[in-house]
Amino acid sequence: MRGFEEDYKQRRLWKIVVSTGAETQLTSGDFTVMEYRLSADGTRMAMQRAPAPLSGDAYRGEVWVMDANGENARVLTSNAIEEFGLELSPDNSQILFRGDAGDQFEPTYNTNLWVVPAAGGTPRAVLPDFDYSIEWATWSPDGRSIYLTANMGVHSEFFQVDVVARRARQMTDGEHYIPPGWSMHAGTGAVVFQVDEPTRFGDVWTLPLSAGTATKAVRITGAFDALERDFALPRQQKVVWKGADGVNVEGVLIYPLDYRQGQRYPLVVQLHGGPQESDKFGAGPGLLQSYVPVLAAKGYAVLRPNFRGSNGYGSAFLRDVVNGYFHNMAPDVMLGIDALVQQGVVDPNRLAVMGWSAGATLVNKLITQTDRFKVASVGAGISNWISLFAQSDNTSFRRTWFGGMPWGKTPGFDAFWASSPIKDVANVKTPTLFFGGEADTRVPLAQSLEMYRGLKSNGIPTHLYVAPREPHNWGEQRHLLFKANTELEWFEKYLNGRAYVWEKAPSS
Repeated sequence: MRGFEEDYKQRRLWKIVVSTGAETQLTSGDFTVMEYRLSADGTRMAMQRAPAPLSGDAYRGEVWVMDANGENARVLTSNAIEEFGLELSPDNSQILFRGDAGDQFEPTYNTNLWVVPAAGGTPRAVLPDFDYSIEWATWSPDGRSIYLTANMGVHSEFFQVDVVARRARQMTDGEHYIPPGWSMHAGTGAVVFQVDEPTRFGDVWTLPLSAGTATKAVRITGAFDALERDFALPRQQKVVWKGADGVNVEGVLIYPLDYRQGQRYPLVVQLHGGPQESDKFGAGPGLLQSYVPVLAAKGYAVLRPNFRGSNGYGSAFLRDVVNGYFHNMAPDVMLGIDALVQQGVVDPNRLAVMGWSAGATLVNKLITQTDRFKVASVGAGISNWISLFAQSDNTSFRRTWFGGMPWGKTPGFDAFWASSPIKDVANVKTPTLFFGGEADTRVPLAQSLEMYRGLKSNGIPTHLYVAPREPHNWGEQRHLLFKANTELEWFEKYLNGRAYVWEKAPSS
C-alpha cells in the first residue's frame, strides 16, 4: 500500500570520482534537485530546487546557487514559474535561466530569458520586448554576450545578445529548425549544432565566432547525402492566411510528391502539441505524428498550421488560450484549409485531420464542430477538462488557461465543461481513430476512452488502440509503426477508397 503522491523519495545530488568510484552526497533536506549545472571552472553550481519530485510541483521550484562541494547554498528567486536552462557566467557572477513567463514572472508567456546576480539580487529579463520564444541559450566565453536560438514560427534562428545593452542581433536565417541542445565550444570559439531542413533531417553544423561576430555557418557532416541523392523528397513551403479576427496565421505546406499545378489533392492536417509549440521546416516530429514523406509519396498534401496558442509569434498570440482555451484555434485551422482550397491545391471533399496531445485535443474539438473531415486520428487527446484535473500528473499550466480549478468557486465546473469536447460528442460524424499509452500520466488513457465511448455509442466508426508500457510520448518502434499503418489504412479508405498494404516491421 502507498500514499498517492506522498510516498516518494527526494532527488539528491551526488558527486562520484570516476577514477575511484568514491561517492559523496552533496544535498540533503526536504527538497528535490530538478536541474543542476556546474560552473566552467568547477567551483560553483546552479540548480533548481523544488519541494517534491512530482511533475506538478516544478513550478514551485526556485533557482539556487552553491559551492561545488554542497556548501553555502543560497536561493536567488521567488516566483510561481518553473525555471530551466540554468548556467553560471564564465566569471561565476551571474546566472541565466529561462521560463515560460512574462517579464514579472506572470505565467503562460513565450519562453523568456533572465539573468540574476549569483550573490543575490533581483532577476531581470534580458530581452523584455523580444517577440520570439527562446529555446536554448548559453554565455559567450567572455561573458559579455549570450547566444540563443529563438522560435520564430516555422523556423528557428541564432541570435547574439549584448547583455549590457540588452539588444539582440540575428545571426542566421533560413528554412530550417535548429533543435535545442547545441553547445558552445570555448576553446575554438564556435557553436556546434544540428539543423533540420526539408531535405536534410539533422546534419551537424558549426558557427565560428570571431570577436563576437559570426562568420558563415559550415555543415560538417553528410549523414543525409544519400537521402537527398537517392530519394524524391516533397517540397515544403511557408503559407500565410488571415484568422477570423484578421491576425496573420502561418504554417508549413508539404506538397504531394507528384504535384501538378491546377490539380487538387487530398489533405492531411497535422496539429502539433503543447499547444505552445510550433511546426517548422524539416522532418517534423517523427512517426508519432508526421511521416510526411510517406504521405506525400501517396499523393497527399500536408498542412501543419501554427494555430493560436503556438509559440514563436509573440505572447499575445500564445496567450489566446487564457481564460477559455480554444478561442481562435479551430477557426485558424479551418481558414487555413479554406485558403488552400481557394488556391486550387486541396480537394475540399477529401480532408483528414490528425494530432497528438494538445493537437489531438484540438482534433476532438474540431470533429464536434464540423463534418468536413472524412477521417480523423486522435493520439493522447483531452476530452473532458473536469475529469482530466483529477487524472493528470500536472495541472499548473491548465489553471492559467481556465483561471483556476474546476472544484473551486472560481471558475468552477461550468468554465471547464464549456471547453470540453465530450460535451458536444453527439455532433460527431467523422470516423475517428484513438490512440493512448497505458502508462500515460499527463493525458491518461481514460481521456481517450471517454471520447471513444461517445463515438461508439452513437454508431460512428471508431477504434481505440492502447499501447502497453507507453507514456505520454510513445517510444517503442513497433507501436509507432502500428500507429502509422493504422492511420494510413484509414486515410486511404475514407479519402481515396482504396486498399492499403501495411509496412512490416523488420524481422531482426
